[in-house]
Amino acid sequence: MRMPWSAAPETGQATEVAPGILWLRLPLPMALDHVNVYVLDDGDGWTLVDTGVYSKAAVALWNEILDGPLAGKPVTRVLLTHHHPDHVGMAGWFQERGAEIITSRTAYLMARMLILDVQTEATEPAKDFWRSAGMNAEIYATRVAERPFNFADIVHPLGIGYRRLQQGDVFEAAGRKWDVHMGNGHAPEHITLWSHEGDVVLAGDQILSSISPNVGVHPTEPGADPVGEWLESCERLEILATEDRLVLGGHKLPFTGLPIRMRQLIENHHGALKRLVKHLETPQTACDCFAPLFKRKIDAGTYGLAMVEAFAHLNHLHQLGQVERSLRDDGAYLWRAVTA
Repeated sequence: MRMPWSAAPETGQATEVAPGILWLRLPLPMALDHVNVYVLDDGDGWTLVDTGVYSKAAVALWNEILDGPLAGKPVTRVLLTHHHPDHVGMAGWFQERGAEIITSRTAYLMARMLILDVQTEATEPAKDFWRSAGMNAEIYATRVAERPFNFADIVHPLGIGYRRLQQGDVFEAAGRKWDVHMGNGHAPEHITLWSHEGDVVLAGDQILSSISPNVGVHPTEPGADPVGEWLESCERLEILATEDRLVLGGHKLPFTGLPIRMRQLIENHHGALKRLVKHLETPQTACDCFAPLFKRKIDAGTYGLAMVEAFAHLNHLHQLGQVERSLRDDGAYLWRAVTA
């Protein structure tokens, strides 16, 4: 693998990474403190690929960008790779200013649903889920007592109307044709775009250079198997991987050397699953499984992400028949490896 750029562009600035393609980096108010946005030059306008979160500071920064590196023509289209708030946050703001929203059906509907679903306190399904994972009692008490995070906190309202992309479509932007391939696991119907020239991939969070995107189970679908969907997606996209493609991901640095990175992403999860089965020779809750999965200390800031990912790996093993579970009196699942 090779990183052609050793550092990201400064906030408010743009770097041309391929003819007609600009790279911007926007700040995020979370542990992963940035998101990459790509701007495609369509001649008479710009197509944005993802947008960052919505806030007063974000609006000010985007106005600075529109008056700076993007000055002279409008943003006419916003392509959303997936529905997470760091990618869709400003989409509705651009939509109000005339931009067309382009995304997958699932991403659009998930974003609309979550923006409208504002909660002032933790729901009973959420509390049941946290207990089922064996959440630390102190963290659980804090979560129950505080107002929960809502998409609407950092995502602008998204209006009615969008253009759907689906598997097998061809999308035109920046003077290129792009094949649409859907990923899953990190987010359902996650769009990736592969240029016909064979030189660039717009990968969103499906393929990142130095981290593996979070693959988690949530209270909305506690029986889901996103790890299985993630592995299927990686194996399918691996077939498309070539050495020289420049991969433009939603976080970290652009890179080349995609075949080895796809193999790493697949093998990292298989390795974690093997360690987890070994760990479950004695019964454990999901939150007892951080050490074998992540091999590092999990702090309060990353606890929630670790919990949903641990639950996802356990669900995958459960669906494979490699582990079984029983419900403890306090509502937590105890997971145990199935012995031959």
